[in-house]
Formats: sequence, structure tokens, C-alpha cells
Amino acid sequence: MNISVIGTGYVGLVTGAGLAEKGHNVVCVDIVKEKVDLINSGKSPIYEKGLEEILKKHVGKNLKASTDLNAAVLGTDATFICVGTPSRSDGSLDLAYVKKAVEETGKALKEKKAYHTVIIKSTVLPGTTHEELIPLLEKSSGKKAGIGYGVATNPEFLRESIAVEDVRKPDRIVIGSTDKKSEDIVSGIYSGFDSPQFKTDIKTAEMIKYASNAFLASKISFINEIGNICKILGIDTYDVAKGISLDHRISPYFLSSGLGWGGSCFPKDLDALKYESKKLGYEPRLLNAVSDVNADQPKKMLELAKKKTGPLKGKKVAVLGLAFKGGTDDTRDTPAFPVIDLLLKEGAFVVAYDPQAGKNAKKAYGGKIGYSETAAGALKDADVALVVTDWDEFRELDYSGMKKKVVIDGRNIVKNRKDVDYEGLSW
Repeated sequence: MNISVIGTGYVGLVTGAGLAEKGHNVVCVDIVKEKVDLINSGKSPIYEKGLEEILKKHVGKNLKASTDLNAAVLGTDATFICVGTPSRSDGSLDLAYVKKAVEETGKALKEKKAYHTVIIKSTVLPGTTHEELIPLLEKSSGKKAGIGYGVATNPEFLRESIAVEDVRKPDRIVIGSTDKKSEDIVSGIYSGFDSPQFKTDIKTAEMIKYASNAFLASKISFINEIGNICKILGIDTYDVAKGISLDHRISPYFLSSGLGWGGSCFPKDLDALKYESKKLGYEPRLLNAVSDVNADQPKKMLELAKKKTGPLKGKKVAVLGLAFKGGTDDTRDTPAFPVIDLLLKEGAFVVAYDPQAGKNAKKAYGGKIGYSETAAGALKDADVALVVTDWDEFRELDYSGMKKKVVIDGRNIVKNRKDVDYEGLSW
């Protein structure tokens, strides 16, 4: 099938590449010409394992990028809307980008005679597609939904750092639709994927996305709460996690106690769901607690550091990891930033290192902190090292260059613990 994908962020570009890999003809659309040119040269504007290999293989064959949304919609059978829906300060979603993409898609549909399917993949709150996006499509296209075009939702469940594998082998494909024809078209797009398809109405599909992320965030905060208690009792949380994960109702996934969750999905989706719940007159007590536990974890890391070294004012602190997780350069809502903010407030001299995310961190901190090109450079003459992100290279580091070999591990990945003054965050 001929498919257009609006937006070349993590979701859009990975989705487009995955669909091209399955044999579809895909055009990815973005307003930033530099990103489009980079993609068309076979290079990825984001760091995601395996993504660039797909681009090099398919760009120029059945995958390309363009700045011309109108031509992309007119030349394809279906359009995925994959633009961002960032959080506002109050937790509500900024729908400006998705509304703009929908409006421009509608304008293109005004010229189109052949049937077209518009698929909302951007994360929006339940009811948004029906109440805001479909009316906008109808207004900009001059056509009623279901006549000449159809509308469906297809929420994404990609995990950054392994998003390519997730798009190749998704756990499930959720399809929300208003009519059978749209449902069948989206189902057909994914016919080459060996994954179960769950078909439902649009509002339910939207809620499935939020419920999934809220549950996973809750699971992480739960094991961190247990970990904080275990720390006081002198119990290894990871042994507790292994023990409870043998219960098939619990499973071992998302039971790694540590610094907490971040990224582009969990914080934004949880905040949006809490905001919407309160707007509806319901106080989401569990979701509030999930966020509170997560927000406290960086503070606990600093408490441990100060117990080991005393006041941090004037001391060099090596922050190892800036991305919210290993395998990505994404620093959105990374736990590293609250850690750095607290360190700066204490008057510490921070030198940070990350294999991929240094450039993004510089946009946030500029010259307020130091940056190193290597882990060894960050550790040199440091009074304490804080292991923040679970990059594999942090498992076997040489701490001999430190002034004081104090290591606070926020991810339970440090292996060489004997020759250092080691402390785990919650184990």
C-alpha cells in the first residue's frame, strides 16, 4: 500500500521505516527540511538502534522523506498522523501540532477523489479524535467523515532504544475505528505482522494507550517504594523482585528498582490522565502517588551521596548518563536532570557524560555544568560518581582516576563494587 506518515520523530520515523520494511511504499513528511534531507541521505536524525540500517536499505526504493504534505496525502492511500502532543505546565496536552497536521491533511483531502484513510497515531486523550480532530478534518476538507475518507486510531506502544524491534514484532496492534472500511484498511496495512489485532472503537483505543502506560509506570513506582523500604531493612530489592516475579500474575517486567522512569511517554501520559480525571471530577489518588514516588527517587540519590561525602558544595560530581534510559539520546523528562538540578543547588561542580545524549543536555544546561567525551574524563578527580542511566559501558568502569571512589548506583548495573565505596540506590 502507498502510505504517508506525518511527523518524523521517534514514532513517525520508526513507524515509517517499519512499514517500508514490510513492503509498503512510504513517504515520511516533516516541515524541517534539514531532517528530510538527512533521512533522504539514509541517515537518522535521532539515535535509535537499528533504525539507520533500515533507512539505508529502503531510502530511494520504497521509503522517502518530503516537506510536501499535500502531495504526500494525494499520492497515498492512507496517512498516519504521528506528530507530538507535548505537555503543558498544568499537565494538559498541547494539541497544536496534531491539529495543524490534521487540518493540512484535510485540505489535501478536499482535492482527492479516491478513498483515503486518516490514522491518528499521535497520543491523544480519550474523546479527542471524535470531539476535536474529526470535526477539524471535516471543516478543512469540506467532506463528512465516512464519505470519501475514513478515520481510525492506532496507538503506538514503542519503547525507545528498542523501538525498531517493537515495530517489527509488536505485542498487539490496537485499531480503533468509526466504520468497517477504515478498520479493514488499517488491519490490512498490518497483515504482514505476526501480532494479534485488537479492534475496538476510537475512544477505547485512545484509553488503552493511557491505561497501558499508567500501569507500567505504577509497576516501576511500586518496586521503587518496596526498594526504599528494603534499603532501610538491609534487604536486596532485586532478590525480592525475582521472588515475586515467579508469580505468573506479576511477571519480571518493569520490576527494576532504581532512579525511576522518564522519557517522552510515561510522564506526559500520566500527567494528562491525571489532568483529565480531575477535570471530570475524579481525584486519581493512585496515579498521584505513582508520580510522587518517582519524583522522590533523585532526592534519595543525593541523600546517599551526602551521607558518603558530606556537603557537596565545591565537590566534583561525575554524572554518568543523561538520557532517560540507555540506548537512546532522548533527554525528555530524564531523571538525570532533577539529579543535576539538585547538585547545582547544593553548589557541586557537575561533570556529565553520556554516549549519545550530551548534545541534547547542552541545550538544557549550556555552560552550567561540564561535559566529558568519555566516562574516564568525567570520573577524573571526582569526589563521587552517580550512575544515572543504564548504559552497558557503565557496568565495568575503572574508577581509579577518582579523588574518592564513592559510587552511587541508580540502576543496579555496576559490577566492580569491591574496589569502591559502593552504594545502591534502593538495594
